[in-house]
Amino acid sequence: MISIDHVSKSYDGGKTFSVSDLSLEVRDGEIFGILGPNGAGTSTTLNMLVGVLAPTRGTIKIDGIDVAKDPVEAKRRLCFVGDTPDHLLRLRGREYLRFIADIYGVPADVRAERIARLAEDYGMAGELDNQIKSYSHGMRQKMMIMGALLPNPDLWILDEPMTGLDPKASWLLKQSMRRHADEGKTVLFSTHVLDEAEKVVDRVGIIAHGRLLFVGTVDEMREHFRNNGSLEEMFLELTGDDSPLAGGEVASGAEEA
Repeated sequence: MISIDHVSKSYDGGKTFSVSDLSLEVRDGEIFGILGPNGAGTSTTLNMLVGVLAPTRGTIKIDGIDVAKDPVEAKRRLCFVGDTPDHLLRLRGREYLRFIADIYGVPADVRAERIARLAEDYGMAGELDNQIKSYSHGMRQKMMIMGALLPNPDLWILDEPMTGLDPKASWLLKQSMRRHADEGKTVLFSTHVLDEAEKVVDRVGIIAHGRLLFVGTVDEMREHFRNNGSLEEMFLELTGDDSPLAGGEVASGAEEA
């Protein structure tokens, strides 16, 4: 489980905040989607969760482990797909996957089976011996996703994971996310593809202006706004500058546990 307790992030010594007083719990066995417009603070939030950035204030715990106090143990429990797939480009695909397996201590016999299955599923079997720098953006994204799935972590954190994926790979990713959550593990992802989020999330959090505005199910959001429209329409209503929640009040009926 993820616990975020009154977390804020400032890059200028506290004059302005990219994330402001954010509190949230993400449960085991669920897919939680974070939605927000560009610059809302979603990537900053995920980067604090995985230890890439340190919060200015507040505490983040993964399965009760403080990310700041015990970062290595916290990171053992998660895999992260960032917002760019341009990593370790000189490695061949197979070398990259073996590197990830070494970091997480995946046994040799287990890794071989998982790499073969993931490569087949994501259409990358014929590319594993090529350098990642030769891949298209979509192929690099597939490789990052395969690397995150390979250790079978308790927590899977994904920043805009659908970007650059072809329809089949996008479908496979959503199936992988659902299967992961159904095994009692946790998926946390950010997205701007609102219709896709609507189809896959168990709960959703809306962030705008660095603040958490709503937490709950899509149905709860619809009920709150007395609106049968799409998630996109509700999202625009929530995050607009004239929204009554723009000042940071979490919508009534939102859950924190």
